[in-house]
Amino acid sequence: MQWVGLSSPPAAPTAVWMRRRPKTTRWPQRSSSAARRAVVAAASSSPPSSDANSSSNSPGSDEEAEEAAGRAEGDKTAAAFLLRSQKYAMLKQQLAVAAQLEDYKEAARLRDSLRLFEEEEPVLRLRRSLKKAVEEERFADAAKYRDELMILAPHSLLKCSSDATTLGIRVQVRSVYIESRSQPLKGKFFFAYRIRITNNSQRAVQLLRRHWIVTDANGRTENVWGVGVVGEQPVIFPKTGFEYSSACPLNTPNGRMEGDFEMKHIDKVGSSTFNIAIAPFSLSILGDDNDAPLRR
Repeated sequence: MQWVGLSSPPAAPTAVWMRRRPKTTRWPQRSSSAARRAVVAAASSSPPSSDANSSSNSPGSDEEAEEAAGRAEGDKTAAAFLLRSQKYAMLKQQLAVAAQLEDYKEAARLRDSLRLFEEEEPVLRLRRSLKKAVEEERFADAAKYRDELMILAPHSLLKCSSDATTLGIRVQVRSVYIESRSQPLKGKFFFAYRIRITNNSQRAVQLLRRHWIVTDANGRTENVWGVGVVGEQPVIFPKTGFEYSSACPLNTPNGRMEGDFEMKHIDKVGSSTFNIAIAPFSLSILGDDNDAPLRR
């Protein structure tokens, strides 16, 4: 798997996939309160075992059964959402192809199919309900919708943008799904992202290296390290910034990225380096409710 730059490519590749990150960066563990209640109800209605030493009567056996049922239900829910996401990606790609070929009748049919999908997709419906509840200050309802989203698709609560400041260096990111370079039938999904780095400190800095942590919808995590960004090691003076675009291929229709830039001050020889955080952001074919460009 390779990184793909959207701006002028460097003379030689600067990023190499390295070893897998230890299994500590994962999607939030999914659980189902409904599944837990069903297990408890079934256990309470079952006749007691005649064997006093039976493992079913041992302390914690009910809890283990609840956890197992919750994991199974969570995995089933995640798999169903993954399939729906793939279908959505295929519809978007087919629409783009039909429009390019000027097959407007087929394009209109696909457009209507997409609209119907967006109206019926549970994740999108819950996100709309959550947004409306917050706007109307119905916070109890908002909490309920948020909790349902946490069970159905935990990553959907993560925005396709992030904004973090470390030591006066601000890093803003926004990602977008690129239908024209994706192949949903082959499990290949292509995401572009735009980064703005603003130096709000009093000292000039130079970006030396980058480090990304990429996690797909299956919880598979990879690390990528590289020198500079898009073939450059830019110097960013106080009150100025640097922007660039790049991209990330993914094997699932949803994922997340986060990482850091290694920098140093250039006003003093031998200055030690320091890391600037890139806050987590989502890679999602469903996008989010914010299509606004990065703000200064």
